[in-house]
Amino acid sequence: MSTRRQFLKTAAAMPLVAPGDRITVGCIGTGWQGENNVKSFLDEPAAHVVAVCDIDAQHLEAARGWVNARYGNQDCAVFHNFEDLLARGDIDAVALSVPDHWHGIVSIASARAGKDIYGEKPLAQNFAEGRAICEAVRRYGRVWQTGSWQRSVAQFRLACELVRNGRIGRIRTVEVGLPGGLTDWDNLGSQDRPVPPPKHLDYDRWLGPAPTAPYCPARVHKTWRWNLDYGGGMLMDWVGHHVDTAHWGLGFDETGPVEVEGKGEFSLASRVWNAPSKFRVTARYASGVSMLISGGYDDVRRGARWIGDEGWIWVDRSGIDAQPRNVLTSIIRPDEIRLERSPGHHRQFLECVVTRRRTLSPPDAALRSATPGYLGLISILTGSKIKWDPERQRILGNPAAERLLSRPMRSQWNLARFTA
Repeated sequence: MSTRRQFLKTAAAMPLVAPGDRITVGCIGTGWQGENNVKSFLDEPAAHVVAVCDIDAQHLEAARGWVNARYGNQDCAVFHNFEDLLARGDIDAVALSVPDHWHGIVSIASARAGKDIYGEKPLAQNFAEGRAICEAVRRYGRVWQTGSWQRSVAQFRLACELVRNGRIGRIRTVEVGLPGGLTDWDNLGSQDRPVPPPKHLDYDRWLGPAPTAPYCPARVHKTWRWNLDYGGGMLMDWVGHHVDTAHWGLGFDETGPVEVEGKGEFSLASRVWNAPSKFRVTARYASGVSMLISGGYDDVRRGARWIGDEGWIWVDRSGIDAQPRNVLTSIIRPDEIRLERSPGHHRQFLECVVTRRRTLSPPDAALRSATPGYLGLISILTGSKIKWDPERQRILGNPAAERLLSRPMRSQWNLARFTA
């Protein structure tokens, strides 16, 4: 153990991988996105996945199978409770792929346990817990990478470099197109009547800090996003991607809007889904930039589009475009703003574990990217325009809206338990 620990402290000038010194990783949450993260770290030569954790026994057994099959042994440790995985002193880093309502607790507990963290977007279910994550990462000196992986893709980096270097002039407006509606995976929406939870799922622990509620399939795996006790609908599910890209291109990783106003529609296919099915959120910034975030309508193209006084640039996972078109062949000079070239989002995290430098998606930037979503959702729910102080990061003159920056938590699950 001492060899690896010394390696992690002193390897900034060394190759990322030394024989026998791979970064040990534990994966907490192994369903759906968790599967992607487990397999991504299994593909990294610098990582060694040694443990997996899930409160769904079926997810857990599947994850153990992936790990053992990759390494050709039966060594993968399995855990029901994340606290037990974090207690292992031989784990260097954790990948957190739990539902949004668990992000705050598991992230802070991981930082306190001395683990570096790859955590999924959005940073947290609500602003207050996101800010608590930032403080914990800073307090315990941990490396954090948010799963906003578009920052590690060449076309997104190019678009942001072109915008930052003035190729379309001064930016006046940004359009962010997000998915809308409520995706009814496997017809789960109709399965919204209370039934006994399956034996393979520890449902009470799945609820964790959220209010007590009867089990039904529409409430848990995948579609928890559409219930505001656990997620924030498509708005919060995607804000960590395309709004994050929009902010990156604007250089707004350390600031935020001064005013946010949102409108939403609620066309729910299930009695347990209460998130907006369609939404338009407008965020205005002190620089004069106005950002429209739209989901479920046809008025904004999916992705991020920056509109300047000399043209526009659009980028999405499907491609990149601009007007005028020759903007895309513009060369970024050595003396201009050049954003980091990533070797891949998981690999860039592992490199930062070794070097101890900031990742491409640190928690404070993730909080800033999520803030227009938090405030937009609060505006939709309260029917009020939100005034925001981006320096102190607080709502101004609206106590009812300010209360929605955090949430009550069940007594046995609260942040104080993990920060004391």
